[in-house]
Amino acid sequence: MLSLFRITDVSAHCDLPCGVYDPAQARIEAESIKAICTKVADNDDPDFRTRSAIIKEQRSHLVKEHLWVLWTDYFKAPHFEKYPNLHTLINEATKLAGAAGTKGHFDIVTADQLLGKIDEIAVIFAETKAG
Repeated sequence: MLSLFRITDVSAHCDLPCGVYDPAQARIEAESIKAICTKVADNDDPDFRTRSAIIKEQRSHLVKEHLWVLWTDYFKAPHFEKYPNLHTLINEATKLAGAAGTKGHFDIVTADQLLGKIDEIAVIFAETKAG
């Protein structure tokens, strides 16, 4: 019997080829959140504030999704062993993007804290990519 398919064993450190995962995606969304918080502080127009809240909530959710994908698909057991604070960093960052954080408030300080956590995750990510 002739087979049209050939089975090939492959291995990778993540679910997709390198370059797909990057904390920069979460950072871009977090920068957008901070910009929205800054603009809302100077604008009393209720329609503008409503639109800003909707967009900020969407961006906050996207930050969480990007971080969750890194956490569940990119980072593997050896990463968590080498960086024992990685679980905590991702948890803290996603909480900062959640309802008690940027999703629920127009707080620039919280947006800055979120950016800081993403930067910490990005350092670890870069180290794992380097070697």
